[in-house]
Amino acid sequence: MFTAHTLETAPSASRAAMERTAAAFGQVPDAVARLAESPELLNGFLEMTAAFDRTTLDPIAREVVIMTVATRNDCHVCVALHAGKLRKLGASTELVAALREERALSDERLEAVRRFTLTVLATAGGVDDAALKEFFAHGYTERNALEVVMGIGTYTMSTLANRLTRAV
Repeated sequence: MFTAHTLETAPSASRAAMERTAAAFGQVPDAVARLAESPELLNGFLEMTAAFDRTTLDPIAREVVIMTVATRNDCHVCVALHAGKLRKLGASTELVAALREERALSDERLEAVRRFTLTVLATAGGVDDAALKEFFAHGYTERNALEVVMGIGTYTMSTLANRLTRAV
């Protein structure tokens, strides 16, 4: 139903983002090709992703947020892509498997990020003081809590769009 655009068929406002993505991945991923139908969504998602990558959360903690959103929203393409990214970051196969299976993580600090992400989602941001204190007890800050919200927003947009467009 949704077009998987090429550089030639994509709206002109999506082409630069597609070219940058192709340079980074060696090709235009199907998800990007389909999201290209909306230059605003594609460019907005890529800008938000870059901003999330600049947060003070460490790279593996950011991937825990992403994988938690992706598994919760049943976005198979996101799970596969970010499982690969976790492996490139040196994450253990056990960590990747636990995230894929929505199980508790053996690393307490990363598990705190996973639980906090789920709590933010379940409460639509209405996180109670006990959950905040638990997150902070693992060395996270108010800034980190807001960065988790940013990751949730960024990757909720991506997972919903990928599912809507049937990206593979």
